[in-house]
Parts: sequence; C-alpha cells; structure tokens
Amino acid sequence: MNQTLKPKNRSKLRLFLGKNYYTIKRYLLWISPKYKFAKNKLDKDLKYKCFEDKSILLRQLRDVDMIYQYNKITNLKIAVKKLDRIVIHPGETFSYWFLIGKTTKKKGYVPGMVLFCGTYKMALGGGLCQLSNLIYWITLHTPLTITERYRHSYDVFPDSNRTKPFGSGATCVYPYRDLMITNNTNDDYELRVTVDKTHLKATWYSNSRPLYTYEIIEKNHQMNSEHFGGFSRHNELYRLVYNSNKELIKEEYITENHALMMYSPFLPFNIEDNHHNYQK
Repeated sequence: MNQTLKPKNRSKLRLFLGKNYYTIKRYLLWISPKYKFAKNKLDKDLKYKCFEDKSILLRQLRDVDMIYQYNKITNLKIAVKKLDRIVIHPGETFSYWFLIGKTTKKKGYVPGMVLFCGTYKMALGGGLCQLSNLIYWITLHTPLTITERYRHSYDVFPDSNRTKPFGSGATCVYPYRDLMITNNTNDDYELRVTVDKTHLKATWYSNSRPLYTYEIIEKNHQMNSEHFGGFSRHNELYRLVYNSNKELIKEEYITENHALMMYSPFLPFNIEDNHHNYQK
C-alpha cells in the first residue's frame, strides 16, 4: 500500500481545460445508455430499515469562520429535497449530482466551504461533501454496490472526536466527481435524508428484511514523512459481513486511501508534562 505523494501544481489553463473536459464527459455519460439512473420518489417509506446514521451540522474548525457552517446548512436543506425518498429499483444507479444538479444562486444556494488543493475557500453550494460522505458511509452497510467514489486528496483538519475510520467519506465536485451507487440486488432501496436543528441524518430502507449486517474497519493505517517536507496519511478499509446470528461469514476489501496532510501529525514532546502525567 506504500505510495509516495507530493503536491500537484497545475496551471490555471490546465485546470480550466481539465474541468471542461471532464464536465462534458460527465454530461455525455448521463445521456448515454450505460446506466439507468434512479429518478423516482416514494410517498411512503419501504418497510425495513437497513442502516441509518447522522453527522453533526455545526463543528468549530480551527481558523474557520462559523459563517461557512451556517451557509452549509442552507445548502444541505436545498440538496436533501432532491434526494429524500429516492428509490433505486433493481438494475438502477443512483447518481448524486444527476439528482441534485448544479448548485446555482437561482436555486437558493449560498457560498459555503469547499476544500481546494489542500486548503479551503468559499464557493456557491459549498458544504455538500458532508452529505456525500454520509450517504457513502451508510451505503457501505448495505448490499448496494458503490459504482463510483472519490477519496479526499488532502487531510485538511486534525481528527477531532473521530468515530469513523479515516477515509470513510466521498468527496464531490459537480459534475465529474460523483458518488454513484448501483442496485445489483432483487430488492428496492429507498434513501431518506433530513436536516434537523443539530444533525444531518440519512437512512436506507428496503422492501425486504436485511439478511446481513456490516462493520467497517481499517487496516495498515500509516502517517509518513514525505521527501518534500510534508506528511501523508494512508489506510485500507475492509467490511466485515455478519449473518442474522451475528456470525462473521466473510471479510471484504473496500478501498485504500491516500492523502496529503495539511498539518503536522506529531505533537512536541514535553518532558515536564510527561513527568507530571507519570507521577499521577
């Protein structure tokens, strides 16, 4: 899994041409017969809950103004209306950006935080990665197939009360960095997403009782010092599959993650503090 990383400095022309090339390529994919994209919504939830989770809306990040967070909530409330109650029938594919569409001022989107080349900036519709992260995470706990997902290239903020393995999210950039999920099962799956006062919540439902439960674990977690003077972070994600008797029946490889760290992962060693802790 060892992989040497270094920052990529691309010219404005290179970024412009690349963005337009991949945008056109994505639009052509959406009208091609390669995938049958999920479009329908249900008026009533399917019977069986498969997995649910939530993420907190307001989190104080170091050196980041809270206006980024408040604007993100506005953007999330608009986006979830496009995704809530979407059903993926057998053979269909869920496309995050196909359903949400372009985030424009006319639709009510406001500037929010987006990660860009190892830092952050304000951009219209910013903050929607929290939604793609959560949908990716709950999908890993279902039999649905992740058809397309992109890892975050940079680890921008230090872990703070992390409850999930590093790299368990999915970055999104309209329209070419998409999250796509295909239903290769014989059952329907419905996505419920809501924003309340404190959390973003997401749930998968199905018309059949789930046969398995899942646990996501990481292996080979590493933080490496790179030759250019920075640090990188790496790991592998695996899925443990349990039957209805809670017996482990198999372990599945999911993906590997590689990211440049935008902070030092090592704290300075303080002899006096260590002596004080030892005396305790």
